[in-house]
Amino acid sequence: MAEKHSSSSLGIISRKSMFCLFSFVSALFTLSWFFVVRSTVSAGFIDLRLLPHPKLNSVIDNGNSASWNRSDVEPSIGNRARAILVDNEGDEEKPQEKDDLGDVKCNSFVNNCNQVLKVFMYDLPSEFHFGLLDWKPQGASVWPDLRAKVPAYPGGLNLQHSIEYWLTMDLLASEIPGIPRAGSAVRVQNSSEADVIFVPFFSSLSYNRYSKVNPHQKKSKNKSLQEKLVNFVTSQKEWKRSGGRDHIILAHHPNSMLNARMKLWTAMFILADFGRYSPKIANVGKDVIAPYKHIIKSYGNDSSNFDSRPTLLYFQGAIYRKDGGFARQELFYLLKDEKDVHFQFGSVQKDGMNKASRGMHSSKFCLNIAGDTPSSNRLFDAIASHCVPVIISDDIELPYEDVLDYSEFCIFVRTSDAVREKFLINLVRSIKKDDWTRMWQKLKEVENFFEFQYPSKEGDAVQMIWKAVARKVPAIRLKVNKFRRFSRSGTPKDGVLRKIPSPSNFW
Repeated sequence: MAEKHSSSSLGIISRKSMFCLFSFVSALFTLSWFFVVRSTVSAGFIDLRLLPHPKLNSVIDNGNSASWNRSDVEPSIGNRARAILVDNEGDEEKPQEKDDLGDVKCNSFVNNCNQVLKVFMYDLPSEFHFGLLDWKPQGASVWPDLRAKVPAYPGGLNLQHSIEYWLTMDLLASEIPGIPRAGSAVRVQNSSEADVIFVPFFSSLSYNRYSKVNPHQKKSKNKSLQEKLVNFVTSQKEWKRSGGRDHIILAHHPNSMLNARMKLWTAMFILADFGRYSPKIANVGKDVIAPYKHIIKSYGNDSSNFDSRPTLLYFQGAIYRKDGGFARQELFYLLKDEKDVHFQFGSVQKDGMNKASRGMHSSKFCLNIAGDTPSSNRLFDAIASHCVPVIISDDIELPYEDVLDYSEFCIFVRTSDAVREKFLINLVRSIKKDDWTRMWQKLKEVENFFEFQYPSKEGDAVQMIWKAVARKVPAIRLKVNKFRRFSRSGTPKDGVLRKIPSPSNFW
């Protein structure tokens, strides 16, 4: 009995010893990993700039979103993330100067924001770009010599979708010393150094000029160019390397790139809106919305005020539209007899542009109503006129809206509310002089963001578009890196989308 009791006691002691030993070893193991991790967090091992800001961590830890101040977290709306971490706790962060958009101004010592977007541009034959402007190449170069003569773009309504022209000109100018231009983007000759790959096809101009099939043709020149473009681009090593995810395709006119879009869908599109695109082809996460080029005259030296603009509400354009544009017809019947409201049919014919310029310059509010697609040039004409836009388009996407608050200078009205009797006119009449003046002043502050010009200047539409592209670069790199995961074990392939239903307002 004593022997059995002794064995039992030894067993208990042995189990206790084993437990203590296990606990001791576990503690040593945990402690050793602590020192290993601590020793590895040093300069050169982990890029501290990629880690969250410590103040942001405190917000997450507290779990109370209402307790934090917006100023506690630095904005990250520039070309690259701009949160700066201090290596030593004793170091103090210097206050950072901000620009009009709330963005941190460039400080090359701490922000690394002096880096520009590096763009590799294909040397496509001139038939894809300036040849569409009737320009003839001289010698071996496919590009015009901008120091000698700048090819002109056709006027009229063609201008509103001329984005590809301005961006291409800006890249070409970046290689010419002495041209005074802003530097948000620069052309590089080595594609492996580039952030993005630019495809210089003037797709909107191709549609406007060459989409009709001539009697002696089996297909239009526009369709033939798209087929050639797809064959060229998809055969390039740059496309194969990324599956096209770092490529930029310009298709600002809603009907441009109609035949090629489903074969180049992995690329970033620069568009006017998503009205005629399936979400699988184009969406706000992947693509960039660019402004139209306004076609009416800018209101230079605007000294007008609330009282000097006699027209309360202005609209002139096509009234009868299909699908999303039904609201135009409804609003015409609701507003046509209202005092101090101008709501009439109009076009660019018979001095239509000059009449629209005078009308918008003398109006307090300008209607921007959805037509066949969610967007129209009318919004940007209103901004250039300092006429406060009233936007009635539920599905509209706006340029640079991740850094620009349109509610500061625009009035948004849901379509279902706008077509209610007296709703819209009562809303507009209720806006007081002081509120209108604040929006009018803001319009004058932001109008340059929508101005296309050559050479481009800091903060104009060209530079704003490049910055919008640059903000997509981290997401592009993520997609490209994921695409390359199995590059060693097999060739990555992308299927072509073949059965994407067209949006209801396409035809």
